[in-house]
Amino acid sequence: MSLRRTAFLSLLISSVLASTAHAATVGRVEDIADLKLGQRVLVDDGTCPAGQVKEVRGAKMTEKGVARTSACVPRYGPKSR
Repeated sequence: MSLRRTAFLSLLISSVLASTAHAATVGRVEDIADLKLGQRVLVDDGTCPAGQVKEVRGAKMTEKGVARTSACVPRYGPKSR
């Protein structure tokens, strides 16, 4: 019984960690509700050149909250062999 429980917990923990590793993609900067320090969000709003997407980051803490920075980064598609 404890082996089954241990396997279930390890699977649960690994799935949670894998889901948080991916950057979220939104359509507008206004859709980003609560940006945390160090968090990266990809924004596909058409403001960057072809093949790139805007990346918004929680850069540093200020008195008003987290300051945001943005830059155009390469858009990575599915990997091919």
